Amino acid sequence: MRNRLRLRPTHRVHPWHPHAWQIQSLLLDYPGEDQAGRLSLARRTVPALPAEVGDPLLRFVERAEEAGTEALAAAYVATFDHRKRCCPYLTYYAHGDTRKRGLALVRLKQTYARAGRRLTDGELPDHLAVVLEFAATDPATGMRLLTEHRAGLELLRLALRDDRAPWADLLDSVSATLPALAGDEREAVARLAAEGPPEEQVGLDPYGPPQYMPAPSAGGPR
Repeated sequence: MRNRLRLRPTHRVHPWHPHAWQIQSLLLDYPGEDQAGRLSLARRTVPALPAEVGDPLLRFVERAEEAGTEALAAAYVATFDHRKRCCPYLTYYAHGDTRKRGLALVRLKQTYARAGRRLTDGELPDHLAVVLEFAATDPATGMRLLTEHRAGLELLRLALRDDRAPWADLLDSVSATLPALAGDEREAVARLAAEGPPEEQVGLDPYGPPQYMPAPSAGGPR
């Protein structure tokens, strides 16, 4: 099954892209003690973004402020750690738990290293928050990585929307920073939705060390 999307190298990276991706990254991380600061920074950033990117960010901020950090943190764990269809690890959608996924994780880490980005022990290279944080520092490469995972991002967005999770607004915002879905991309989303990721469960260790495999963690990606 082919899930990789055809790249659109002519899609332009705008000066506001890094700001949007950095805020999205912060808000997609586990809600911790600095959550109020993140929400405040998002409010200050929204006016500099296009409406289709900033408006859903603002909706998330308002819902997060209304819920409070403790309740939002509990919802984060329930959504991302215990619902497989809301998986925030992007390579999972293309490769499932297979050898190919292990290789994809290694290649992703190598991409970060070439750009001078070193992951800490607690960071998973394909967590959406980590990919967005990298994209904010290397927009051209980040645009390529996010576009490569366009089908998985759309499936995650739809799953969060179905669950009425507040993070659906963040995925709306992320999607608005990327090229619009075209015919082949819509077909890739439909295939993923119908068939799911590959299910092979063996042979991961030689290709993907355990620290790169998704596991429930209330601490988020970092």
